[in-house]
Amino acid sequence: MKPYQQISIVECGESLVPIPLERLAAVSPHPYQELGAPYGDKSPYMLRETVVERLLAAQTQLEETHPGWRIQIFDAYRPVAVQEFMVLHTYETLRQTAHPETSKEELMAQVYQFWALPSEDPKTPPPHSTGGAIDLTLIDASGIPVDMGSPIDEPSPRSIPDHFAASTNPEEKRYHISRELLYHVMHGAGFARHPNEWWHFSWGDQMWAWLTDRPAARYGRV
Repeated sequence: MKPYQQISIVECGESLVPIPLERLAAVSPHPYQELGAPYGDKSPYMLRETVVERLLAAQTQLEETHPGWRIQIFDAYRPVAVQEFMVLHTYETLRQTAHPETSKEELMAQVYQFWALPSEDPKTPPPHSTGGAIDLTLIDASGIPVDMGSPIDEPSPRSIPDHFAASTNPEEKRYHISRELLYHVMHGAGFARHPNEWWHFSWGDQMWAWLTDRPAARYGRV
């Protein structure tokens, strides 16, 4: 159990709604669907209603300082079955490049630094299964993704939000500035950022409650 999973959940019953991609942008095709992840009849581009409202507020803040820029959605709602699929996919990816003597336990520990356990327990839902978590980045006014210094989902130290904060390398300093811009607009809309992932933000779930000292989360597993 991770620390945020000790937070209680008081489910508010809010609905999942589609993300209005006409205001934002989306990675297409969806990266996990392309791998064959089992979404069934659910769209990955859905969030709880209040989370969508706050995401649009973040987009408005971005436009005020960076006209033409957009928030680009990588992934949002994720059923537990998809969480399990991606945990196993990440493990296999790491195994193929790992040292032959690296144990399965060591590899899974590395996986779970960045992926939540695909738990079916309603008390410990993976954040994305609640509709309160979202993975995203920025695209500039030309429609080009902003270089953040590491790709989304990379299980490495480069994914930690402040990894480049102390760098004196001009390129790496730009990575940090771009990450801070994303954080600024999302934090301004009330989101909390995952401590280990520059791209992961949430509102209303257990991680959000833990990071913002709330007594309980608003969203459990959908």
